[in-house]
Amino acid sequence: MPGRELMLFGTQQIGDDGHLKVGGCDVVELAREFGTPLYVMDEVHLREQCREYRASFAERLPVVTICFASKALITTAICRIMDQEGLSLEVSSAGELYTAMLAGFPPERILLHGNFKLDEELQMALDTGVARVVVDSLSELHRLAEMAHSAGTQADVWLRVVPGIKPQTHRYIQTGQIDTKFGLHISTGAAAEGIRAAMEVEEVSLRGLHCHIGSQMFELDSFARAAEVMIEFMAQIRDEFAVTLEELNLGGGLGIAYTLEDAPPSISELADVIAGAVHQAANRYNYPVPEIVVEPGRSLVGTAGLTLYTVGPIKEIPGVRTYVAVDGGLSDNPRPALYGAEYTAVVANRANQPQTMSVRLVGRHCEGDTLIEEVALSPVEEGDIIAVFSTGAYHYSMASNYNRFPRPAMVLVRDGQADLIVRRESLDDLVRQDVMPERLR
Repeated sequence: MPGRELMLFGTQQIGDDGHLKVGGCDVVELAREFGTPLYVMDEVHLREQCREYRASFAERLPVVTICFASKALITTAICRIMDQEGLSLEVSSAGELYTAMLAGFPPERILLHGNFKLDEELQMALDTGVARVVVDSLSELHRLAEMAHSAGTQADVWLRVVPGIKPQTHRYIQTGQIDTKFGLHISTGAAAEGIRAAMEVEEVSLRGLHCHIGSQMFELDSFARAAEVMIEFMAQIRDEFAVTLEELNLGGGLGIAYTLEDAPPSISELADVIAGAVHQAANRYNYPVPEIVVEPGRSLVGTAGLTLYTVGPIKEIPGVRTYVAVDGGLSDNPRPALYGAEYTAVVANRANQPQTMSVRLVGRHCEGDTLIEEVALSPVEEGDIIAVFSTGAYHYSMASNYNRFPRPAMVLVRDGQADLIVRRESLDDLVRQDVMPERLR
């Protein structure tokens, strides 16, 4: 909720001392104890988002599964929370699957995604017994069938299909339009060919369909159109192949607020639109309402996170702008460089003061490395702590070691307690995989 011209989410609040607090913890003290840059996750807010998704969809659909898209943020602790909240888990690599299994996440609630799954990943899925493999291509279908045959088992699969919907979001995160690397297209006949092939292969059991149209979306009409197209296609499958598929995964993609100008729909509004479209399409095509799966990522974890930085040099260029440098940047948040993502921030140790100073917030990498093009802050000084909001999704998971920066630590806060859930990388960690050839010694 906005407050004092700030976006405050979950348990975030401004204390009487003017310090930003989250989970009952003073973020200035968190910065002192754990160092900066520092990812901070609000456990209460995260759990509330999980519960709102489950309740909102359960009220509107007979059978529904909420599946966290772990690419947004995955650690063993986050997996444990998702398990405790009764969510399923979508993984798209051996690394994500390994993390989930290490956390003790039940494999019968795990889905394996990816447009190019390696043989090792498919084998890992068979060995661990994940619930569904989301098959993305005919070649993958046949590779999986061969592996299942060798293992003497059968793989339960969904076929990822492309509904041909182009949502209004950045082109880098559009995934359901005609021109995409993902899935098999309905309009070209490739999806029907995939259905036929899946039904002819004994080693796989086709349980349903999957689609995903994009990410960080505010327009709900795209979700409704996807549901309509997918159920129409399921009715066509029934009529042509005499099989009624009972599971439909409609993906995720609901956006969040990164700036005060952002006004994303609520989770309940999303549930209204999807459920309404599903019921309407099911009635139109005389199709039994399938089990619906949705895969939120950003909208579960995004606003539960913030990132803390320490202010370094401040450079005023008269008549141009003021640059405020912080001790992180491109390596802990590549999204501004990748697709111009926008954020808002606050001087965490003076969060109650008027934000009268317009600055450009920059990192310390060997590029322009701009975190926020223009942001209003209270008068800022070296050594201050900056908090950037809505950084729970696609920050830690996309972080790098560019310029050989160690990746930041992450803490989980609740009821005044801060627990380390990711250790800060050390310089030794950076060179741990380096190998010096004998001839260079």
